[in-house]
Amino acid sequence: MIRKVEKVETSGGFPESKGVRYMGHIVSKEELSGHGRLFAHNIIPSGSSVGWHQHVHDTEPYYILKGEGDFYEGYSENGERKKTHVSAGDVCLINVGQWHAIENNSDSDLEIIALIYNEPGYLN
Repeated sequence: MIRKVEKVETSGGFPESKGVRYMGHIVSKEELSGHGRLFAHNIIPSGSSVGWHQHVHDTEPYYILKGEGDFYEGYSENGERKKTHVSAGDVCLINVGQWHAIENNSDSDLEIIALIYNEPGYLN
């Protein structure tokens, strides 16, 4: 089967999310056959973000296709969120139980591929 990935505008969804993002499901949750729940191409416009949220019973790598932004994960020793500047070619790996967010503070779109798959032994 061959099909086009159609992008749908989405916003919010998580606390602290800003602006909108465009998501195109590469493979649907049903096509992941219980192994995960999302495999998608995301476009995060300038000034937008995917807000701070936690992964429970699943993990999510981001692959940065284009653009740049700030990736937040966990907390540093002083209690602040760890921030890393990311750009095309970087992979952000969110482990089971980890909190994270990504924000586009640049002047151009940030494009990522996101895959959410289950921890071993867990079906969603």
